[in-house]
Amino acid sequence: MTPTSLYDAYIFDLDGTVYLGDALLPGAAHAISELRARGKRTVFLSNNPTHTRATYAEKLTRLGLATPASDILNSSIVLVDFLKKEMPRARLFVCGEDALCGELRASGFTLTADARSTDAVIASFDRTFRYQKLQIAFDAIRAGARFFATNADRYCPIPGGGEPDAAAIIAAIEACTNTRVEAVVGKPSRYMTDAILQLVEIPAAQCLITGDRPETDVQMGIRAGMATALTLTGATTREMLDASEIKPTYVIESLKDLLG
Repeated sequence: MTPTSLYDAYIFDLDGTVYLGDALLPGAAHAISELRARGKRTVFLSNNPTHTRATYAEKLTRLGLATPASDILNSSIVLVDFLKKEMPRARLFVCGEDALCGELRASGFTLTADARSTDAVIASFDRTFRYQKLQIAFDAIRAGARFFATNADRYCPIPGGGEPDAAAIIAAIEACTNTRVEAVVGKPSRYMTDAILQLVEIPAAQCLITGDRPETDVQMGIRAGMATALTLTGATTREMLDASEIKPTYVIESLKDLLG
Protein backbone atom coordinates (compact mmCIF):
# COMPACT_ATOMS: atom_id res chain seq x y z
CA MET A 1 0.00 0.00 0.00
CA THR A 2 1.12 3.53 -0.77
CA PRO A 3 -0.60 6.77 0.28
CA THR A 4 -3.45 8.06 -1.88
CA SER A 5 -3.74 11.43 -0.13
CA LEU A 6 -1.45 13.88 1.65
CA TYR A 7 -0.93 14.53 5.38
CA ASP A 8 -0.29 17.84 7.10
CA ALA A 9 3.08 16.87 8.59
CA TYR A 10 5.79 14.50 7.39
CA ILE A 11 8.36 13.17 9.83
CA PHE A 12 11.41 11.52 8.29
CA ASP A 13 14.09 9.29 9.71
CA LEU A 14 17.48 10.19 8.21
CA ASP A 15 19.94 7.26 7.92
CA GLY A 16 18.59 4.75 5.44
CA THR A 17 15.49 6.84 4.68
CA VAL A 18 16.58 10.24 3.36
CA TYR A 19 20.24 9.45 2.77
CA LEU A 20 22.83 6.73 3.09
CA GLY A 21 26.37 7.87 3.76
CA ASP A 22 26.97 11.12 1.88
CA ALA A 23 24.29 10.71 -0.79
CA LEU A 24 20.55 11.31 -0.86
CA LEU A 25 18.58 8.16 -1.59
CA PRO A 26 16.67 8.03 -4.91
CA GLY A 27 13.46 10.04 -4.83
CA ALA A 28 14.22 11.83 -1.54
CA ALA A 29 15.01 15.27 -2.97
CA HIS A 30 11.98 15.30 -5.26
CA ALA A 31 9.54 14.05 -2.63
CA ILE A 32 10.60 16.40 0.16
CA SER A 33 10.85 19.41 -2.13
CA GLU A 34 7.38 18.70 -3.53
CA LEU A 35 5.84 18.29 -0.07
CA ARG A 36 7.35 21.59 1.00
CA ALA A 37 6.05 23.26 -2.15
CA ARG A 38 2.56 22.05 -1.22
CA GLY A 39 2.86 23.65 2.21
CA LYS A 40 3.40 20.48 4.21
CA ARG A 41 5.46 20.49 7.41
CA THR A 42 8.63 18.42 7.09
CA VAL A 43 10.88 17.53 10.03
CA PHE A 44 13.68 15.02 10.51
CA LEU A 45 14.59 12.55 13.24
CA SER A 46 17.64 10.50 14.11
CA ASN A 47 18.49 8.15 16.93
CA ASN A 48 22.16 8.75 16.12
CA PRO A 49 23.72 11.03 18.79
CA THR A 50 27.16 11.22 17.18
CA HIS A 51 26.20 14.41 15.31
CA THR A 52 24.51 17.60 16.49
CA ARG A 53 21.34 19.01 14.98
CA ALA A 54 23.44 21.73 13.36
CA THR A 55 25.62 19.09 11.70
CA TYR A 56 22.56 17.24 10.38
CA ALA A 57 21.14 20.51 9.05
CA GLU A 58 24.41 21.35 7.32
CA LYS A 59 24.50 17.91 5.71
CA LEU A 60 20.93 18.08 4.41
CA THR A 61 21.55 21.59 3.07
CA ARG A 62 24.78 20.49 1.37
CA LEU A 63 22.92 17.59 -0.25
CA GLY A 64 20.33 19.97 -1.68
CA LEU A 65 17.61 20.03 1.00
CA ALA A 66 18.00 23.34 2.81
CA THR A 67 16.92 22.66 6.40
CA PRO A 68 17.28 24.67 9.64
CA ALA A 69 18.59 22.91 12.74
CA SER A 70 15.29 23.70 14.44
CA ASP A 71 13.56 21.19 12.12
CA ILE A 72 15.71 18.30 13.34
CA LEU A 73 15.44 16.15 16.46
CA ASN A 74 17.95 13.57 17.56
CA SER A 75 18.27 11.39 20.63
CA SER A 76 20.91 13.60 22.26
CA ILE A 77 18.70 16.71 22.38
CA VAL A 78 15.80 14.62 23.71
CA LEU A 79 18.15 13.25 26.39
CA VAL A 80 19.12 16.81 27.36
CA ASP A 81 15.44 17.75 27.82
CA PHE A 82 14.79 14.54 29.76
CA LEU A 83 17.70 15.11 32.15
CA LYS A 84 16.80 18.76 32.72
CA LYS A 85 13.46 17.57 34.10
CA GLU A 86 14.66 14.38 35.80
CA MET A 87 18.10 15.30 37.19
CA PRO A 88 18.99 18.99 36.70
CA ARG A 89 22.67 19.80 37.32
CA ALA A 90 23.51 16.08 37.53
CA ARG A 91 27.07 14.79 37.28
CA LEU A 92 27.22 12.32 34.39
CA PHE A 93 29.54 9.60 33.21
CA VAL A 94 28.95 9.32 29.47
CA CYS A 95 29.73 6.36 27.24
CA GLY A 96 29.33 8.49 24.13
CA GLU A 97 31.14 10.59 21.58
CA ASP A 98 32.11 14.27 21.41
CA ALA A 99 28.84 15.54 19.90
CA LEU A 100 26.74 14.16 22.77
CA CYS A 101 29.23 15.25 25.42
CA GLY A 102 29.25 18.76 23.99
CA GLU A 103 25.45 18.98 24.02
CA LEU A 104 25.36 17.90 27.67
CA ARG A 105 28.08 20.33 28.77
CA ALA A 106 26.43 23.20 26.91
CA SER A 107 23.20 22.45 28.78
CA GLY A 108 24.82 22.78 32.20
CA PHE A 109 25.66 19.18 33.08
CA THR A 110 28.99 18.20 34.57
CA LEU A 111 30.77 15.26 32.93
CA THR A 112 32.99 13.15 35.14
CA ALA A 113 35.02 9.94 35.09
CA ASP A 114 34.90 9.66 38.90
CA ALA A 115 32.52 6.78 39.62
CA ARG A 116 32.03 7.88 43.24
CA SER A 117 30.67 11.29 42.26
CA THR A 118 28.56 10.14 39.29
CA ASP A 119 24.81 10.71 39.55
CA ALA A 120 23.92 8.94 36.30
CA VAL A 121 25.59 6.77 33.66
CA ILE A 122 24.64 7.52 30.05
CA ALA A 123 24.97 4.79 27.41
CA SER A 124 25.06 5.83 23.77
CA PHE A 125 26.46 5.03 20.33
CA ASP A 126 30.17 5.14 21.17
CA ARG A 127 32.88 4.06 18.75
CA THR A 128 35.49 4.89 21.42
CA PHE A 129 34.02 2.42 23.95
CA ARG A 130 36.67 0.38 25.79
CA TYR A 131 37.10 -1.66 28.96
CA GLN A 132 38.02 1.35 31.11
CA LYS A 133 34.68 3.00 30.33
CA LEU A 134 32.86 -0.21 31.21
CA GLN A 135 34.72 -0.33 34.53
CA ILE A 136 33.72 3.23 35.44
CA ALA A 137 30.08 2.58 34.49
CA PHE A 138 30.16 -0.62 36.55
CA ASP A 139 31.61 1.13 39.62
CA ALA A 140 29.23 4.10 39.33
CA ILE A 141 26.05 2.02 39.08
CA ARG A 142 27.14 -0.25 41.93
CA ALA A 143 27.67 2.94 43.98
CA GLY A 144 24.10 4.08 43.29
CA ALA A 145 24.21 5.99 39.99
CA ARG A 146 21.14 5.86 37.76
CA PHE A 147 21.36 4.45 34.23
CA PHE A 148 19.91 6.04 31.06
CA ALA A 149 20.50 5.71 27.31
CA THR A 150 20.08 7.83 24.21
CA ASN A 151 18.86 4.99 21.98
CA ALA A 152 18.79 1.22 21.73
CA ASP A 153 19.50 0.62 18.03
CA ARG A 154 21.39 -2.60 17.40
CA TYR A 155 23.37 -1.15 14.51
CA CYS A 156 23.72 2.00 12.45
CA PRO A 157 23.44 1.47 8.66
CA ILE A 158 26.37 2.64 6.57
CA PRO A 159 27.17 2.06 2.89
CA GLY A 160 28.10 -1.59 2.53
CA GLY A 161 27.00 -2.68 5.99
CA GLY A 162 26.61 -1.29 9.49
CA GLU A 163 28.28 -0.33 12.77
CA PRO A 164 27.37 -1.72 16.23
CA ASP A 165 25.20 0.89 17.93
CA ALA A 166 24.10 1.80 21.45
CA ALA A 167 22.35 -1.52 22.12
CA ALA A 168 25.78 -3.12 22.41
CA ILE A 169 26.90 -0.56 25.01
CA ILE A 170 23.66 -0.94 27.00
CA ALA A 171 23.99 -4.73 26.93
CA ALA A 172 27.57 -4.66 28.20
CA ILE A 173 26.67 -2.42 31.15
CA GLU A 174 23.52 -4.36 31.97
CA ALA A 175 25.37 -7.67 31.87
CA CYS A 176 28.08 -6.75 34.36
CA THR A 177 25.89 -4.72 36.75
CA ASN A 178 22.77 -6.91 36.60
CA THR A 179 20.86 -3.61 36.25
CA ARG A 180 18.40 -2.73 33.51
CA VAL A 181 18.60 0.66 31.83
CA GLU A 182 16.01 2.91 33.47
CA ALA A 183 14.98 4.92 30.39
CA VAL A 184 15.89 5.00 26.70
CA VAL A 185 14.82 8.37 25.30
CA GLY A 186 15.24 7.86 21.54
CA LYS A 187 12.82 6.21 19.12
CA PRO A 188 10.37 4.58 19.81
CA SER A 189 10.03 6.13 23.29
CA ARG A 190 7.29 8.49 24.42
CA TYR A 191 10.00 11.08 25.10
CA MET A 192 10.80 11.28 21.40
CA THR A 193 7.08 11.23 20.49
CA ASP A 194 6.36 14.14 22.82
CA ALA A 195 9.27 16.10 21.33
CA ILE A 196 8.01 15.49 17.78
CA LEU A 197 4.46 16.60 18.46
CA GLN A 198 5.69 19.67 20.33
CA LEU A 199 7.89 20.55 17.34
CA VAL A 200 5.30 20.13 14.55
CA GLU A 201 2.31 21.47 16.54
CA ILE A 202 -0.01 19.27 14.46
CA PRO A 203 -2.25 16.47 15.84
CA ALA A 204 -0.77 12.98 15.56
CA ALA A 205 -3.59 11.76 13.30
CA GLN A 206 -2.54 14.31 10.67
CA CYS A 207 1.12 13.19 10.70
CA LEU A 208 2.94 10.53 8.68
CA ILE A 209 6.25 9.17 9.97
CA THR A 210 8.55 7.44 7.51
CA GLY A 211 11.54 5.29 8.38
CA ASP A 212 13.39 2.09 7.51
CA ARG A 213 12.91 0.13 10.77
CA PRO A 214 9.68 -1.40 12.10
CA GLU A 215 10.95 -1.56 15.70
CA THR A 216 11.74 2.16 15.95
CA ASP A 217 10.10 4.43 13.38
CA VAL A 218 6.98 2.37 12.71
CA GLN A 219 6.49 1.27 16.31
CA MET A 220 6.72 4.85 17.56
CA GLY A 221 4.23 6.08 15.00
CA ILE A 222 1.74 3.35 15.86
CA ARG A 223 1.96 4.12 19.58
CA ALA A 224 1.47 7.83 18.90
CA GLY A 225 -1.53 7.39 16.61
CA MET A 226 0.31 8.50 13.47
CA ALA A 227 0.18 6.98 10.01
CA THR A 228 3.41 5.12 9.27
CA ALA A 229 5.41 4.33 6.14
CA LEU A 230 8.28 1.87 5.97
CA THR A 231 10.76 2.48 3.18
CA LEU A 232 12.74 -0.42 1.74
CA THR A 233 15.82 1.76 1.10
CA GLY A 234 17.51 1.05 4.44
CA ALA A 235 17.77 -1.63 7.10
CA THR A 236 14.59 -3.60 6.33
CA THR A 237 13.86 -5.91 3.40
CA ARG A 238 10.43 -7.19 2.37
CA GLU A 239 11.31 -10.58 3.85
CA MET A 240 12.22 -8.99 7.18
CA LEU A 241 9.00 -6.97 7.16
CA ASP A 242 6.93 -10.08 6.40
CA ALA A 243 8.49 -11.75 9.46
CA SER A 244 7.87 -8.74 11.73
CA GLU A 245 4.78 -8.42 13.91
CA ILE A 246 4.98 -4.62 13.54
CA LYS A 247 3.10 -3.58 10.41
CA PRO A 248 3.20 -0.07 8.90
CA THR A 249 0.27 1.72 7.28
CA TYR A 250 2.23 1.90 4.02
CA VAL A 251 5.24 0.18 2.44
CA ILE A 252 7.20 2.24 -0.10
CA GLU A 253 10.10 1.59 -2.44
CA SER A 254 11.36 5.17 -2.05
CA LEU A 255 10.16 8.52 -0.71
CA LYS A 256 8.66 9.50 -4.06
CA ASP A 257 5.88 6.97 -3.34
CA LEU A 258 4.63 9.27 -0.55
CA LEU A 259 3.25 11.66 -3.17
CA GLY A 260 0.59 9.16 -4.22
